[in-house]
Amino acid sequence: MATLFVDKVDPQSGTSLEIGSSGDTIALGSGVTQTIAVNTPAWSAKRGSAQTGVANSSAVTVVCDTEELDTDNAYSTSTGEFTVPSGKAGKYMVGASFRSNASGSATRLACFLTVGGTIIRQTNFNQNSNGESSSTIHAVLDLSAGNVVAFKMFQDSGSSVNLEADGKTYFYGYKIIE
Repeated sequence: MATLFVDKVDPQSGTSLEIGSSGDTIALGSGVTQTIAVNTPAWSAKRGSAQTGVANSSAVTVVCDTEELDTDNAYSTSTGEFTVPSGKAGKYMVGASFRSNASGSATRLACFLTVGGTIIRQTNFNQNSNGESSSTIHAVLDLSAGNVVAFKMFQDSGSSVNLEADGKTYFYGYKIIE
């Protein structure tokens, strides 16, 4: 086996460089590190128990109090907010969903994604014949360090509703590799 010592390898033409051939195994030497782009920061949280007493004609922050993933400790289970860490500005895929036990006919249920308290995306409800309502929202957001992202819901069912737990109410996001 020969050893090749170089400081840089560039493709002869174009912008594609191939190392090895199909079926080859590429091994890194002991102590060598590899840098791979990853989708972080990332978070995923859900309701561990019902969020109760969401009053009629009110909008509230949905506080997903059980973390499933939080790579940068940037999601707060007490406030339900994700704060973009320093140096982590960029495009993020963010999504959320709730399921409530609204009985009767709701005139409006909606979920929102907010950045700094401003509604960025909104979607309205889906209510089934059992009086259960759900709404899901997803968006690609261009976020700066320090931006605070929250998941909120509004309901106008005529009475208080509860947001269900057990994976039926959740909030997640991750930085897109650009």
